[in-house]
Amino acid sequence: MEKHDLWKATLSKLALDLSRPSFLTWFQNTSITDINEGIAMVCVPNSFAREWLQNKYHKNILHALRTLAVDIKDVHYIIGKPNENHPIIAKDLGIRQKLHPYTIPSLLSEESVIKDLTVDPITNLNPRYTFATFIVGSFNELANAAAEQVIKNPGIGCNPFFIYGGTGLGKTHLIQAIGNELIRKNAGFKVRYASSEKYMGEIVEAIKNAEMQRLKEKYRAIDLFIIDDIQFIARTEKMQEEFFHTFNSLYERNKQIIVSSDRPPRAISTLEERLRSRFEGGTVTDIGLPDLETRLLILKTKAQNRQLNIPEDILRFIAEKIKNNIRELEGALNKLVIAGQVSNVPITMEAAKKAIMSHLFAPKKFVSAKKIIKSVAEFFDIEERELLHRSRKRDIVRPRQIAMYLMREELKSSYPSIGERFGGRDHTTAIHSCEKVGQDLIINPELEDELRAIKERIYSDKP
Repeated sequence: MEKHDLWKATLSKLALDLSRPSFLTWFQNTSITDINEGIAMVCVPNSFAREWLQNKYHKNILHALRTLAVDIKDVHYIIGKPNENHPIIAKDLGIRQKLHPYTIPSLLSEESVIKDLTVDPITNLNPRYTFATFIVGSFNELANAAAEQVIKNPGIGCNPFFIYGGTGLGKTHLIQAIGNELIRKNAGFKVRYASSEKYMGEIVEAIKNAEMQRLKEKYRAIDLFIIDDIQFIARTEKMQEEFFHTFNSLYERNKQIIVSSDRPPRAISTLEERLRSRFEGGTVTDIGLPDLETRLLILKTKAQNRQLNIPEDILRFIAEKIKNNIRELEGALNKLVIAGQVSNVPITMEAAKKAIMSHLFAPKKFVSAKKIIKSVAEFFDIEERELLHRSRKRDIVRPRQIAMYLMREELKSSYPSIGERFGGRDHTTAIHSCEKVGQDLIINPELEDELRAIKERIYSDKP
């Protein structure tokens, strides 16, 4: 079998085992340049592709090759241009998608800024959010797989699709990428993306101007409705009612609905049961925190795109220090680049530490018991005084236990002082509450999501 045909057959096998975004990102524009003494030389476009294929997909590649050519002993990866006489790209494998790997826009480039500002006025989608720019890792594999099913069978496979996770982890990117991809694949496909704030604003304006019927027709005539941060709508009965009717109208006609939130449906305390049951009747998945290797890959990809020669140890340093937020990760790279441009000197480890000093060594924000109580009350949409009084209602007891737990964990408050804070309760009550939440964390992963969302409120800049 010729080298070109062997590699094409190998890629066809790999395409069956890997997700489409991952396959297109890492295997497009690759080729076999030589086979010598059982060693296949695979040509890749750059060092990041080489590293990723070697570390993540080497076993898959070797196994696929050996099923086609038993004399293959190993695979080596070299950087260069693909075989110009026989380039293998997506269309050669029957994949209707011509994406180039490593197309994440430069964070500070003029092109990137322009794209961010050119949001489609009809769909509200940002064209920058595509699968080509979405890094897939262990933290978001399930969400990405669900997204693929939505694209494959919109309105049927995963409907509704509910995705949740903390701030800055890529929820908005993924759900908008679905919209952009469906438009690209299906001529005339009608998509509407709306943040919850925008959607609620439209409803208020429509009521004020007696145009509710027009607004209903606008949202019920689409093929895909994407709504971001649904937890804010859940605070208002009127908004939930209007969304419920829109949801039903679309769902009954097999139109796709995508919803995002900072927590799972069951953890949105003010969400009406009829909406909760509909969300949970579809596909619910989360985006967790990216692991070290994924964070490093994000930084490498962005540096590569901007043609920045930043040593790997510096990028790894940033990836090790910034763990909880991809947005912060990108911001740190921004600071590093700006510092290099201002000083006009090569980027060193010392320069990196100095550039992100404000993030790395910033003192932890002062948090008071009052802020914790306020944040918990807002999260569960209850009055602060209800937490502090002696109500035994279940919808009050649980938030109160969580507030006590957070005071213990975040402030290291004594049990007597916690009990005193909550209506003069005995210290044993505080101990029981903290232990109860600690035990629930072991068996209830949704509680971890709730705590993460509450902590974001606690440590936010909002008073």
